[in-house]
Amino acid sequence: MDLLNEKIPTLVRKLAVPASVGTLFQTLYNIVDTFFAGKISPDALSALSKSFPMYFIIVATSIGVTIAGTSLIGNSIGENDKKKILYYFSNIIYFGIFISVLLTLFGLFFSETVFLLMGSSNKVTSLGLEYTNIIFSGTILFILVVAFNSLLHAEGDTKTYRNALILSFFLNIILNPILIFGFLFIPAFGVKGIGIATIISQILSFLIIFYKVIKNKRIREMSREYLSIKFVYIKDIFFQSMPISLAICGYSIASAIIFAYVGLSGEAAAAGYGAATRIEQVVLLPVLGINTAIISIIAQNYGARKYERIKESYYTAIKYALIIMILSGIFIFLTSGIIPTFFSDSLEVNHFGKKYLQISAFVLPAYPIFFLSNGFFMALKKSENALLTNFFRNIIMPIFTFYLATYIVADFNTFFWIWVISNWIFSISLLLIVLYYIKKKLYTLSAVI
Repeated sequence: MDLLNEKIPTLVRKLAVPASVGTLFQTLYNIVDTFFAGKISPDALSALSKSFPMYFIIVATSIGVTIAGTSLIGNSIGENDKKKILYYFSNIIYFGIFISVLLTLFGLFFSETVFLLMGSSNKVTSLGLEYTNIIFSGTILFILVVAFNSLLHAEGDTKTYRNALILSFFLNIILNPILIFGFLFIPAFGVKGIGIATIISQILSFLIIFYKVIKNKRIREMSREYLSIKFVYIKDIFFQSMPISLAICGYSIASAIIFAYVGLSGEAAAAGYGAATRIEQVVLLPVLGINTAIISIIAQNYGARKYERIKESYYTAIKYALIIMILSGIFIFLTSGIIPTFFSDSLEVNHFGKKYLQISAFVLPAYPIFFLSNGFFMALKKSENALLTNFFRNIIMPIFTFYLATYIVADFNTFFWIWVISNWIFSISLLLIVLYYIKKKLYTLSAVI
């Protein structure tokens, strides 16, 4: 695709649809895990739900590596600088390996503490560790997949990753029941089997992405010179990826805080909330696909100094995403009583899941502003801006909500209504900030050019 000249709405659709489909299967992947955990027991469902804050640390780091690679390589493509493209690519692989080792050590040593801080019972903690210990042991696979894929995304190829996620999803469906409940000579691993299935599926994703990358014409030009570690490039990658990774890790803190408060209503409330959020993630997929699209488009156009196209990309993305989320909110509200029953037979679990989805429907249109504004800043290599917005939304807001809810002795419903109002105030404020940045900063740059 010609990201520098094709019409913006056309590019957004071309890039967002494959990315959304790929992310859909990635999320369905997690839904399948949640479904089978519910078939084991309510405790297993609660354990898998509460493992999400830890698992999301891997996700956050993966996003940081993806954004760093996509934006830095994309800018270099826009500048037509072959040397920087190849150096950034090789060094993002080295960076990914290093950071995955740190994550593995963190996960293996601190997961139990996090489960206990969320008020988990001994049974839930034990089941959760069976899953997280395996997931964190395979961290390097998660990170290397996105590190290699960052080159493809920078070029506008979102289809390869989509295909890898689709194939991994179907493999996961096959492996989950076999490894959880046993089959023929394969023993029943229980919750541990969910983690093993995930790692095997990640191996498949890695092989697909790796094969595509080594066939890439740019990589064929890579010589020994470009395989050396260059700290000037590592530094750029670090300062582009770590602020957003640390900021998004705040979502893990937010999840832990929410689970801690929800847990006051019992493990059934935690299980219901955890299952319902999986559906919330599904309806957010088009937004994440659009976000992937504008990061690729804006990164290249920023490198080529085509500032008017950057503005158009952001406005187009916001328009598409708001329409999709309004329709999704209506759908979620109308089906809130049906969706939770897919994950559990427990009436109490389903009761809490339904209540959360009914409230969540009203906050969905606020989310695109947050995600797309972050994507806007990250594509411009302004990850410090994304760091600040994520820090406020994922750490300050949850803490404020928690203490306000505690002060007024809020029940399950009231707690999440406070969360809805806070998100809307934040998203509208962030939109005004981005519009100001576009008017004052991008137009100034455009005038200088």
